[in-house]
Amino acid sequence: MFNFSQGIGKKTYPARIYLLRANLYFRNDHQKEALNNYILGLKYAKEKGNKRQIAFAEISIAYLNNYIGKHYEAAKKLRYYLYNAPYLNENELSDIHLNLTSTYLDIEKLDSAKVLIGEGLKSYKEENVYRYNQYLSLSGLYNLKIKHYKEAINNLIKSKEYFTKTDSDPLSINYATLYLAQSYAGMGLKEQALKNFLTIDSITKKNNSTFPELREVYPYIIEYYKEKGDKEKQLYYIDRFLKVDKQLDSRFRYVSRELPRRYDTPNLISEKAKIISELENRKITLYVSLCILVLILFIVIFLYYKSEKKYKKIAQELLQSVYNNVNVQITKDIQEDISSHTVNFENTESKIIRVTSEDVAQSILKELDSFETKELFLQKGITLNSVSKRVKTNTRYLSEIINIYKGKNFATYLNDLRIDYAINRLATDRKFRSYKIPFIAEELGYNNEQAFALAFKKRTGTTLSIYLREIEEREMKINTTN
Repeated sequence: MFNFSQGIGKKTYPARIYLLRANLYFRNDHQKEALNNYILGLKYAKEKGNKRQIAFAEISIAYLNNYIGKHYEAAKKLRYYLYNAPYLNENELSDIHLNLTSTYLDIEKLDSAKVLIGEGLKSYKEENVYRYNQYLSLSGLYNLKIKHYKEAINNLIKSKEYFTKTDSDPLSINYATLYLAQSYAGMGLKEQALKNFLTIDSITKKNNSTFPELREVYPYIIEYYKEKGDKEKQLYYIDRFLKVDKQLDSRFRYVSRELPRRYDTPNLISEKAKIISELENRKITLYVSLCILVLILFIVIFLYYKSEKKYKKIAQELLQSVYNNVNVQITKDIQEDISSHTVNFENTESKIIRVTSEDVAQSILKELDSFETKELFLQKGITLNSVSKRVKTNTRYLSEIINIYKGKNFATYLNDLRIDYAINRLATDRKFRSYKIPFIAEELGYNNEQAFALAFKKRTGTTLSIYLREIEEREMKINTTN
């Protein structure tokens, strides 16, 4: 196939050749040759940008990581491809699911393993008997780990019988038998445990195959015959153990040495370059963001000082009008002279349909004058209804009079009286000014500080804090001059 594929220019070659050859080596227990071919397959798959082949190579290398005990690295890679590889088909994802379950058991992530075992048993009970029994075997291992030995034995006997009867791959038989032997040992049933450990030795001799957990088999057998005083069998299985261990060690050392050098290191170098690139891009983004933030800051500062200057000027004008004993004029609308409480009805009738007579209007205005002079507007909870009763009229008449003669609605009228009072008293009464703002707000009839501050700014065009600051600065200048 390799010779035939030369020069055909397909995206799947030559990576496919190396991956197929690696799979054959792996299945026949030649990890060294499998690793070499997986690495070459991965190299050519990356050159052609073939995502599926890259996935196959990296998943198979994850299995080799499991072989040398790097289970966490294997779990990370298997978990990634199980949930982030829509280009893999159902059977391929099924293989990953099974191997990830086994890896979770290796790293004692038992809760995660239990979930995947449950999914596997449910999915394959009817559809795929072979795969179902693989999960049954893993269920036995799970129960072995949590020391539910009876349940483990029930599951493992079933799976072992199936794999033996169907003459499945030796590795599945070996693992089911190993877990079964360990479960019997956990229960203290030494004879049943020995029988299953000897079965594993027999299978490995017959097929000339190994697996990492084979090292767990021989110490039990040796110790069993030592207790029985059977020196010949003890010596025989020591010799078997040394041969198997040497074989495992040779493969283990090669894979554990070459895998990091030829796979992990290039990946780390690639990851390093990627991180450096991301950091450079992040740095550029950071600089651009900082420039934008600085620009925004300058705009905010400019607008703030512009507003501050405007507010300060208004506050100074308010103070000047107070200190010069001039009535504070805030709005730009023309104010009527209400001291005489007279008005030209011809002008007002063009604005509103009047319901009050001139006599009634003058009477209401006189009562309002008393209301203002006695500073009754400072009382809390004042409403249109309460004021209408005080001035001996109804709410309709009062509302009309305030709208026509004061040029505003009742709420604005009340707020303006309070704020005008505050402007004068804050400027002239140091003791009043020394109180905390919430107390001042309550003295003026407001429910809270925020309502007072909003009403002050709406009426004056400046903020309460700037007005108070201007008062203090003015007094400091006067004291310094004196």
